Amino acid sequence: MSNINTWKKSFVTETFILLLCIKGRINFLQLARYGKHKEQRYRQQFDKPFDFLTFNKELTLANGSGEYVIAFDPSYINKSGKHTPGVGYFWSGCASRAKWGLEIGGLAAIDIGNHTAFHLEAVQTLVDND
Repeated sequence: MSNINTWKKSFVTETFILLLCIKGRINFLQLARYGKHKEQRYRQQFDKPFDFLTFNKELTLANGSGEYVIAFDPSYINKSGKHTPGVGYFWSGCASRAKWGLEIGGLAAIDIGNHTAFHLEAVQTLVDND
């Protein structure tokens, strides 16, 4: 990605490595324990926006065959309670009925040449519960 500076690139690389290496619960304290920076630095950087769609698109174009089909997959997530933002009734394909919980829509690039898929983005479906 040409629009991120060297510092941001090294921070993102380090964070991805930490996410893959840390066993168990991952939070800012754990990132600070195993990473190079203090807990507050991780909190500040996670507050800043990062364009994951462009990042994943660049990875897909660099590692794929060049023949792609875009796929959308809505996924139901079981959730109890009423105070979580976006909670409501969504269709569950496994249960073949609408269930209380959350829904995310996953966008992927299916690589026809390599018979695989590359995740591009996931977006939570938000409903107004007022």
